[in-house]
Amino acid sequence: MKRREIIKLENISFSYDQEEFLKNISLSIYKDDFLGIIGPNGGGKTTLLKLILGLLKPKKGKITVFGDTPKVSRESIGYLSQFKDIDFDFPITALEIVTLSRVGKNLFKQYSKQDRQASEKALKSLGIWNLRNKKLNELSGGEKQRVFVARALANNPKILLLDEPMSNLDIHIQEEFYKILKELNKKIAIVIVDHDLEMVSKYAKEVVCVNKCNTHAIRYHEVNKIKMKEMCHA
Repeated sequence: MKRREIIKLENISFSYDQEEFLKNISLSIYKDDFLGIIGPNGGGKTTLLKLILGLLKPKKGKITVFGDTPKVSRESIGYLSQFKDIDFDFPITALEIVTLSRVGKNLFKQYSKQDRQASEKALKSLGIWNLRNKKLNELSGGEKQRVFVARALANNPKILLLDEPMSNLDIHIQEEFYKILKELNKKIAIVIVDHDLEMVSKYAKEVVCVNKCNTHAIRYHEVNKIKMKEMCHA
């Protein structure tokens, strides 16, 4: 049966300050994908996600997301940025964090019944409804992680992009988190940037190596973590 392509990058190139960062990148992402993106620091993994989100524009090439431009289709994507970009001391509860994702561009929007129901559903789907009234700085690393995934899921996305969500987390928490992603993958596509080749090789269906200017799509079941490390210098 033919797989349904939902995102397509065709000969994408991107530069920072005249330095060519990604060159002639072509990649297809499918409806049932659990795709791992690996590669060295500074290799372009986060840049690739931002291009898909429409937060950056390619120097050349074409990106199609659900049949349209990344900017138009952005609401169909759930995104979890690197944890270093998040202020965990901000005085806000887990429920408020998730519900805020329903605001969109209208910061003065009144939350509707549907907004509250969607936020509740997202928190319950990750088993953390009991944490709804806790402040961010009262949560453990694994709990914070689940809250922000719930936030990404609250708008019922068709694909979930995660940028190194496992940073500085215990191996057991990482394992539990990947099990959650595996369950979510029954309904939506998953794309995750991660440095842990053990976890990626265990759970991802396919792996893409991004190493500044080059990309290699490699089948998960054909390549073990040692081979991935050799290919990507990860």
